[in-house]
Amino acid sequence: MSRPNILLIVADDLGFSDIGAFGGEIDTPRLDALAKAGLRFTDFHTASACSPTRSMLLTGTDHHIAGIGSMAEALPDEVKDKPGYEGHLNQRVVTLPELLRDAGYATLMSGKWHLGRTPTSLPGARGFERSFALIPGAANHYGFEPALAPEQRPGLLRSTAGLYTENDRFIDALPADFYSTDSFTDILLGYFQELEDVGDERPFFAYLPYSAPHWPLQAPDEVIAKYRGRYDAGPAALREERLAALKRLGLIGEEVEAHPVTTKTPPWEELSEERRAFLSRAMEVYAAMVDRMDWNIGRVLDHLEARGKLDDTIVLFLSDNGAEGTLLEAWPTFGPNLEAVIAEYYDNSLENIGRGNSYVWYGPRWAQAATAPARLQKGFTTEGGIRVVSFLHYPAIARKAEVAHDFATVMDIAPTLLDFAGVAHPGGEYRGRAIEAPRGRSWRNWLEGRSEQIHADDTITGWELFGRKAVRKGQWKAVFIPAPSGPETWQLYDLARDPGEVHDLAASQPDKLAELLAGWAQYVRENGVIDFPRLKPVFGDE
Repeated sequence: MSRPNILLIVADDLGFSDIGAFGGEIDTPRLDALAKAGLRFTDFHTASACSPTRSMLLTGTDHHIAGIGSMAEALPDEVKDKPGYEGHLNQRVVTLPELLRDAGYATLMSGKWHLGRTPTSLPGARGFERSFALIPGAANHYGFEPALAPEQRPGLLRSTAGLYTENDRFIDALPADFYSTDSFTDILLGYFQELEDVGDERPFFAYLPYSAPHWPLQAPDEVIAKYRGRYDAGPAALREERLAALKRLGLIGEEVEAHPVTTKTPPWEELSEERRAFLSRAMEVYAAMVDRMDWNIGRVLDHLEARGKLDDTIVLFLSDNGAEGTLLEAWPTFGPNLEAVIAEYYDNSLENIGRGNSYVWYGPRWAQAATAPARLQKGFTTEGGIRVVSFLHYPAIARKAEVAHDFATVMDIAPTLLDFAGVAHPGGEYRGRAIEAPRGRSWRNWLEGRSEQIHADDTITGWELFGRKAVRKGQWKAVFIPAPSGPETWQLYDLARDPGEVHDLAASQPDKLAELLAGWAQYVRENGVIDFPRLKPVFGDE
């Protein structure tokens, strides 16, 4: 069999049930068709935030090994300058595009990078022949920047100032008609055309990591208009609607108990009419961002189909973490004076929300409508932060048009794609430097029907970010969430019976908790985790 092409698509902060094939009401026909014809995962896990996930995705290792033990924007003093906490992709790992490039693949990227801006951590230095990259973790989707000197900007606007590279050369200005989702797609399609123009028939690895639907919430007016009034009933109503759809689609069991919404923000019925209108509009814009992403993905699929390449292409789609519910205005790390600066330099009037000179986010209640039945959202090691939407489409495999409830992680993707490409990981050395082997496991035997499960029941998988921790072994999971969002003690859950993490079994099953905590200690040792009992929270507590 010839080597497959690979299209790896990452959405930024997309909720588990946002797209139609996963229970959502947003208009996503292209993703829905692809997902339903492929294999939908219900128990696929990432890290709890974006750059750690991306390091795991491209290396198959834990993010504490790859250099993103904590996000570069929020490295606690306790971990600065420690191995694995460099804040960028380090030299202890080799990347998927490096190995595919060496094996004769054309390696292309267009979208969000968020893995460092040092010379050795930019896309071209890590295997991409052609790349257009947003380097920080977020940016204005229209390229709008306020007329403020860097030192006058709140921390949020400093960390998300637009910084782009093309083939690792920093660019000075974006086109006047720039919109991130459209432009990232345009550029990837241009790279495809370049290969065709010179008769380059190598298989391709195309990485398309969108920065949508990450805040600031912005989308074309005509797409936002499709959703006018759709969310006027509020997030609680949407949550119930999504839960019913997830059950109807067989993505969760009928008996599943959803975790209660966890937030200090007032419920919908206690808000003023003006505040409800504002939050409804924010959700309308969010939906439009997802809608526009689907349309653009359709453009890529149409291009491949027109050239007879789609059936020979592995398409993998995932979100990088759970839905984003942080109240950015409540966090000193995003200031000072964030709200005052936005009020002066942006226009967040109701009719303008969603345009380039607006700056809004949608908050924890909308986010937890999208993570239900799971607990909490992005930034947390509860299921709401790490269990994400994902599917694989590849007609050559035995398993398709299915829903898979098997446990899998983002670290499995690099080994899986290398396996299908016929490329062996080099093990402990690459180009004269020592490297770490992948922690993930290839899905190929499982996908082709030669194996009953991906991970053995005794496999230990751990998570840690911002002092929030979790460890899983089979159907059991232990979670540690510091105050104020958690009890600041280890909790125990049987995910087979309680995927919402509602019923803590730590007191009734002390031996099982001890077993899981032994697994946690193993994870810490093997991955170089600096296990502080309590790190100052960076964001996400509500």
